[in-house]
Amino acid sequence: MIIISGISVHFTGNYLFEDISFIVNNKDKIGLVGKNGTGKTTLMRILNGELQPEKGNISVSNDVKIGYLPQEIKLRSNKTVIDETLTTFKEELALQKSIEKLNQEISARNDFQSDSYHELVQKLAETTERYELLDGSRIEVKAKKILRGLGFLKDDMDKPMSAFSGGWQMRVELAKILLKKPHFIMLDEPTNHLDIQSIEWLENYLIEYPGAIMIVSHDRAFLDNITTRTIEISKGKIYDYKASYTQYEKMRLQREEIETAALNNQQKQVAQIERFIERFRYKASKAKQVQSKIKMLEKMDKAEVDKIDQSSIYFRFPQATPSGKLVLEASDITKSYGTKKVLDNISFAINRGERIAFVGKNGEGKTTLSRIIVGNLSHEGKLKQGHNVSIGYFAQNQDELLDNNKTVFQTLDDIAIGDVRKNIRGILGGFLFSGEDVEKKVKVLSGGEKSRLAIAKMLLLPVNFLVLDEPTNHLDMRSKDILKNALLQFNGTIIIVSHDRDFMNGLTNKVYEFKNKKIIEYPGDIYDYLKSRQLDKLDDLETEKQNEIKEAKSLSTSCSSNKKEWQYRKKTESELRKLRNKISESETKIEELENKLEKLESKLSNPENDSEYISNGKVFEEYNVLKKSLNLEIEKWEKLNIELENKNIT
Repeated sequence: MIIISGISVHFTGNYLFEDISFIVNNKDKIGLVGKNGTGKTTLMRILNGELQPEKGNISVSNDVKIGYLPQEIKLRSNKTVIDETLTTFKEELALQKSIEKLNQEISARNDFQSDSYHELVQKLAETTERYELLDGSRIEVKAKKILRGLGFLKDDMDKPMSAFSGGWQMRVELAKILLKKPHFIMLDEPTNHLDIQSIEWLENYLIEYPGAIMIVSHDRAFLDNITTRTIEISKGKIYDYKASYTQYEKMRLQREEIETAALNNQQKQVAQIERFIERFRYKASKAKQVQSKIKMLEKMDKAEVDKIDQSSIYFRFPQATPSGKLVLEASDITKSYGTKKVLDNISFAINRGERIAFVGKNGEGKTTLSRIIVGNLSHEGKLKQGHNVSIGYFAQNQDELLDNNKTVFQTLDDIAIGDVRKNIRGILGGFLFSGEDVEKKVKVLSGGEKSRLAIAKMLLLPVNFLVLDEPTNHLDMRSKDILKNALLQFNGTIIIVSHDRDFMNGLTNKVYEFKNKKIIEYPGDIYDYLKSRQLDKLDDLETEKQNEIKEAKSLSTSCSSNKKEWQYRKKTESELRKLRNKISESETKIEELENKLEKLESKLSNPENDSEYISNGKVFEEYNVLKKSLNLEIEKWEKLNIELENKNIT
């Protein structure tokens, strides 16, 4: 469908990428990856026709339509949400106007036998046929369906675009692209502006999408669930893998080992050639051979290894004095902005060591409650902080609170204490500040760079209660791994506002869903919560089924003989025994899994004792598998107990 042949782009004295080639096929689902600054966005803009490569060609079939959503876009529209979305249907809207105009002209005529009248009627028939072929009468229905999937409410459709934030306006742009149904969709960080429910909806939509897709994203779960091919840009080259992101990571490590071996062999070969040249440089009899060796060195393609530095991934928070058992108690918290109420009489308690995820649609009050908790926002109701609680807060605008006149290194050096000071450069490297970057002034950093620096700074503070509002928005995969590893070993209390499922997986043990000005509590981590939400309707059906069974049993009992009643009781007692045995087996399994998790967490808290085992990444995989198995077993245990309780009732 699209052929990229030998394209090169020169940037700041070097090639951003050089002589790269690949093909995008009709149904490819591609994840485009690489370190920040390697040219992912530039490549997408070239494929979209916005930029021209200095060398090479892009061959696109004439009938191929491309849809491109950049990371940021300046939107200025005076239309309503639904009207702005409908602008994507240019032909359908033009046909709609033509049909209205033709109908008006025809209704004003009475020369029914004239040729011009028949021409008008014929034109109306042709226009209407084309309109129906494009399914023009359903464009509003289609638009509203996509908008609802992306999180807009029914009442939002007729509100002006100016009433919504930039993130919500980006959702409208995304809706317009999806409604065009292009042959090739390119999305640059599409999840940045979406909540978990909208991400799930978009994910399912793209999985079933019949065309080709290319995605740049730092959301591992999003990439894994959609893509089946990964193209990496590294050191001006591309590496094409027929694999999802997680599979690609494993294959990349294998490539790194091969590259390292090739580099070592080449270095030995170069050293050998240089020794020969030095030894025989001044011997006339060897002059020809020496020149040959020199030319060999000049022509030799230098082997390179794009190695991932793992040294700072095991950073740990500095120890803080533990808080009391009760960290926070909230009673009847209410918050309004003018006439709009966001939170209504919310009450909850947070105990030491709890790890809570705040989830829900944007605008439901997650950030508002976070700011109330840390004391940055006035409110109604009571909020009582526990004994010896010290709070560390990362706000979405945390980058604005940095001192612009300090350097990157000074920002951390001024607050670092103890042994951590020795590892400041390693920590900064983990958040993509290396070499001369550490001496840059904060004021010259981009928004994303400031955000990464603010997180690195937060990691150095000795606190026992962390409140993190969208901490991963500007982080690449590696930086997120560093932060996640630090949080896994953090022994205090955590609240995380995030839409990144992979990041939150295994980090939290409770979920607060914000909905209709209230919060709903779910036990378990983010995937337990997502599963619970999907089962809500099935639970309703199951309840109806149980009621039907109860009614049938009641009717049967009322008209049965004593013998039938005895047989029924005997059967019930047998079923109860089996259930109790299953519950006992499940409890034993839960205890075993908890013991395994405890041992693994002990290894994570002391990585220096088993650094090789942790460094290969298997520890996170094993941790997540155990955590998932434990949650599934607990869920099974709960269902068995509910079933036992229902049988005791009946």
